[in-house]
Amino acid sequence: MKYKLIALDVDGTLINNEYQITEATRKTISDVHKQGAHIVLCTGRGPTSTLPLLELLNLEGTVITHNGAATVESVGSRLIHQFGFRMNDLRPFVEYCRERKIHFDVNTAFVHYLEHLTDVEREMYEKYLVNPRQIDDVMSLEDEVVKISVFAEGEVLDQLTLDWPRMGHPMFKIIRSGEFFIDVMHHEANKGNALRSLANDWGINAQEILAIGNYYNDVEMLEFAGLGIAMDNSPEDMKRDADAVTSSNDEEGVHLALQQYCLA
Repeated sequence: MKYKLIALDVDGTLINNEYQITEATRKTISDVHKQGAHIVLCTGRGPTSTLPLLELLNLEGTVITHNGAATVESVGSRLIHQFGFRMNDLRPFVEYCRERKIHFDVNTAFVHYLEHLTDVEREMYEKYLVNPRQIDDVMSLEDEVVKISVFAEGEVLDQLTLDWPRMGHPMFKIIRSGEFFIDVMHHEANKGNALRSLANDWGINAQEILAIGNYYNDVEMLEFAGLGIAMDNSPEDMKRDADAVTSSNDEEGVHLALQQYCLA
């Protein structure tokens, strides 16, 4: 088969708006895998909420998580690589969120830490299969951190983006990973760089990679892949710049794309 590595975003791509993987999608992914392709989930989720989806697909292998900040082997949950940093470097950002009562969590490769949790936020975490750990002060964390995620209304995130230059640091970047989410990460961390590193380890060149995604945190991944496919539920500029467009996540776009480009 032409494509030896299939990189799939999860939310808005692999799963539908009911947070389900359809039977047709599962079967098609299985068929592609049986023909020799590596299936790699590339997501903003952490490993603990990504690996169950890999199990649901009856697969073992590697997942790229936290939007490229941590790459994990499913067998033994082994951390292969991460782009980490220390919390003290982002103290101004944490203080900004605290002062404005903006919800945020702090992610090591395997654990979500937070200081406050309301019912609205608890429901959000349950949807994404996350069981966060509540602590008094995230600044006390000594382990390396891979991501800080903010969950808020769109206008709050818009203002945060405008305010970022005065509280940011050259080694960090912010990305809009969803309508209600912003992630703060190491400036080198993205799905494209993580996918490039993994492909190099496996001796796979970019032209042998097919990637499917639906949002701006997928852009580098789609650009790196030999064939970058945007979902129909992607922003219009993403669809314009992608190599191809498939149906939406509610219309089994992943299933249809893999049928067309891998199994036809």
